[in-house]
Amino acid sequence: MLENLDEGFERRDVYDKETIKLLADSYRNIIVAAKEDPDREGLKNSPIRAAKAFQYLIHGYGLNPHEILKSALFTEDSKQIVVVKDIEIYSLCEHHLLPFFGKAHVGYIPNGKICGLSKIPRIVDAFARRLQLQERLTAQIKDCIQEVLNPMGVAVVIEAQHLCMSMRGIQKQNSVTTTSEFSGAFLKNFNTRQEFMHLVGTKLH
Repeated sequence: MLENLDEGFERRDVYDKETIKLLADSYRNIIVAAKEDPDREGLKNSPIRAAKAFQYLIHGYGLNPHEILKSALFTEDSKQIVVVKDIEIYSLCEHHLLPFFGKAHVGYIPNGKICGLSKIPRIVDAFARRLQLQERLTAQIKDCIQEVLNPMGVAVVIEAQHLCMSMRGIQKQNSVTTTSEFSGAFLKNFNTRQEFMHLVGTKLH
């Protein structure tokens, strides 16, 4: 008998009607504040579309990253670094509610347990699809893997561009912010950390 068919993850575009109404009313007020006509053809349905888009962009609040990771754990004696790199991330900066986007690189050294490889991008997405800070996002991914897998070490590096820096404010279109978090062997052993950084920076494909 097959059990746990969704493996802890289900892709659903489900909208809470009360939340959508509240958001749509707010977006309509924003359009009015911008001195636009919310009833003209091009904007008439924009509040509801924007409300649904925003609810999707923060759907990570409805996901449990720890349970996603726990849904695919396997016993394995490997002691070598496992790296999943170039994971696309899309998130919203909590300071200006503008997007930041880029790539996450995640590695860990198993300590008797490994997880299904697809679970790492899924927990990255579960944390990213919230109102976030890049620094907090990096730490949350590391902590989740450390708590669930209890590996010998975890390494997470995120490189991202922030529209709050490129579209407004300092207006530097090509700036990239890099954050990192390490635990266990990656934190204590320089050579182990360097090996991870080399794997992340090497184009093997």
